Amino acid sequence: MASKPKTLARPPIAALKDVRLADGPMQLFEGVDLALEPRVRACLVGRNGAGKSTLMRILAGLVQPDDGERFLQPGARIAMVLQEPEITGETLLDYATSGGALDYRAETELQTFDLDPTKPTKGLSGGETRRAALAKAFAEEPDLILLDEPTNHLDIFAIQTLEQELSSCRAAALIVSHDRAFLNRVTQRCFWLSNRKVRTLDESFAVFDAWAEKVEAEEAEQLRRLTKAIERETYTFYRSITARRSRNEGRARGLEAMRATRALAMRDQPRELQMAMDAGESSGRLVAEAKNVSKAWGDKVVTKSFSTRILRGDRVALVGPNGAGKTTMVRVLLGEIAPDAGEVRLGSNLQVAYLDQTRADLNENTTLWEVLAPGGGDSLLVRGVSKHVAAYAKEFLFKDSQLRQPVRTLSGGERNRLLLARALATPANLMVLDEPTNDLDMDTLDLLEELLADYDGTLILVSHDRDFIDRLATSTIALDGRGNTVETPGGWQDLLRQNPDFFKGGGSPARASSSAVPAKGAEPVKKLAKLSFKDQHRLGELEALIERLPGEIVKQEAALADPGLYARDPKGFDGLMAQLDKARAQLSAAETEWFALEEKRTALVG
Repeated sequence: MASKPKTLARPPIAALKDVRLADGPMQLFEGVDLALEPRVRACLVGRNGAGKSTLMRILAGLVQPDDGERFLQPGARIAMVLQEPEITGETLLDYATSGGALDYRAETELQTFDLDPTKPTKGLSGGETRRAALAKAFAEEPDLILLDEPTNHLDIFAIQTLEQELSSCRAAALIVSHDRAFLNRVTQRCFWLSNRKVRTLDESFAVFDAWAEKVEAEEAEQLRRLTKAIERETYTFYRSITARRSRNEGRARGLEAMRATRALAMRDQPRELQMAMDAGESSGRLVAEAKNVSKAWGDKVVTKSFSTRILRGDRVALVGPNGAGKTTMVRVLLGEIAPDAGEVRLGSNLQVAYLDQTRADLNENTTLWEVLAPGGGDSLLVRGVSKHVAAYAKEFLFKDSQLRQPVRTLSGGERNRLLLARALATPANLMVLDEPTNDLDMDTLDLLEELLADYDGTLILVSHDRDFIDRLATSTIALDGRGNTVETPGGWQDLLRQNPDFFKGGGSPARASSSAVPAKGAEPVKKLAKLSFKDQHRLGELEALIERLPGEIVKQEAALADPGLYARDPKGFDGLMAQLDKARAQLSAAETEWFALEEKRTALVG
């Protein structure tokens, strides 16, 4: 059974009540209820196409529902970061202040996200665009912040910065994201958009999967019981010819109502993505070997004297900050780019499939049909078998009406599914996935993980998704952006355990490194000589907490020392224990954050 929302101790910042919205003949929402109180951080979970972005726009007041109520506290400010932000103005500071943020707040937030406020807005990378949009949103000091896939195009270090920003800001937050590790760290509530309604779980996303699985199992059982009831009633109805006519009419109406209920439930069953992979002919045991490889672009060093061997069946992840050269390293390992020094040897009989993060080879004006069948005709070879284009596209949840539409009309998730469809059509014993998780919903990611786990070939994976890496990688190659490279067995968490200091030396080394060689026409990023205003303010808050919490802990421990407390008041005892655990956790977290800020302050000063 779905968890019921807890009684609200505070009035919500924003809420939706019994909201309904149709898109043509299709009903998107029916009776949606949703509420966010101050400082509550919630995620909105659902399949691609369920309407998550539309629901966020309704909450922001950008879309009007057909029916229902939207509530926003008088004077409350909302900031929203869209999936594809548009950056305007001459400089990033112009953009960050365009929503009313004060100059010093905008400068502080831009620098927090490792951006130079004087940098022109033209020619930004995907990661810079995302970081600028996030900085603008936080600089406006909203009461409610809405984030639609905020981790897309961010490296792991920028995601960690975003986590810290969300944890320390006073705004309520509603987040749509496919990044499980990110949601585990920042959320306190889950809204699940499914079958046009929203269910609420008042716990972190860390427990969402188990809860959702239980809900789905209960609904499947209810549908099974309804089907059995219809079978029994149908049998009884047609055997009751001798009963009174009025009785038969009543039974007929009841049977018709049950069938309508079942038809509605069956209609709400989501279509399942049907992906399959074929490793084709086996490659040689050696896939690729690099010996003392070095590579640089001008003054930007990607790697120095790095050696590795990739064997058949390995699952190798490449991680590091944006700009560190992960894609370049992949191309060197595949023999597509010659190293400056050292040698690369490729194995025999390699069949390579490549999923490119930039989607650069997707022509915006080409139709979906032409992407899948570039040679013309109405069929394509799918793992050696001829299949109709429409049938194959349907396996990846594309509608017939989309086949003749240009690629530019597809959403980010649909474009990624199209690239997957094309890549998986051909047998390949070496799969290269460059940021494959962007814009994909969790169900698609789960299926992709299962396919890759069972894949007989070799996998090279470039990703910022820590959970995705931890589930799949047998080894991880890390680049720090300053030319240093290390390889360790296991995934992201294993890398951090075995090399805890590898990325130290500037927080986001790739951006620190790239700032030393600015893009043509851009100013170098100005280094801060002291803590930002925001960090200074946070340091003061932490010092107040560290001073106050030990006294509270002593009082709670003294109260719990009463040997008769539990017998007299078990609920009170449990409440005190919960308060004590919370206070201890707050103190530990405050001390850890204080030490980090003090180290940062010392490094800036000295």
